[in-house]
Amino acid sequence: MAKTKLTSAALAAFFALGATLTSVTSSHAAGSGCGGASWYALSSRTASGERMNAKYLTAAHRNLKFGTKVAVTNKRNGKTVVVRINDRGPFIRGRVIDLSKAAASHIGMIRSGTASICYRVVS
Repeated sequence: MAKTKLTSAALAAFFALGATLTSVTSSHAAGSGCGGASWYALSSRTASGERMNAKYLTAAHRNLKFGTKVAVTNKRNGKTVVVRINDRGPFIRGRVIDLSKAAASHIGMIRSGTASICYRVVS
């Protein structure tokens, strides 16, 4: 990680504006993001071993731990749903999460099939 040296005058101006410096680890950075989302409604087994149920508020993410709760917000309409990660994916460039049909319905993306979203880990 590159380090930047700030002068005392620059730091004073920075803090005078009410800003704070924080260190972001890679695990924290992976806890939120924006990108594309799609939805799926298969009845096969998920990567966690449970059977996929389109009526549950679940999702697939490439590397968040199974059981992690994630708030997903549709950027177009501002609607948010909290889902539980129970599968792996999506494996399409630009997409960051695959939602169950029920979760997609909550944020208004059934008809379009995809949406631009932001997500953050809530627990």
